[in-house]
Amino acid sequence: MNTITYRKSALKVLQRMPRPESKRIQGKIKAYAEGPESQRNNMKALKGSKYIRLRVGDWRVIIDERGGVSQ
Repeated sequence: MNTITYRKSALKVLQRMPRPESKRIQGKIKAYAEGPESQRNNMKALKGSKYIRLRVGDWRVIIDERGGVSQ
């Protein structure tokens, strides 16, 4: 399992959104950390950058493969 590190701004957004959505997003991030292949159909590499976009409903999570997660 990979280590998950949230940016301060991402934590702020997660705390302010409705609890069910926050839990769903955190669950998808955890699933990605445990096995990225399980989320491949919801992922897309962002052009011109090192980041990956993970789609969770209407939300998009930006992932840095080196371990950082931002919202």
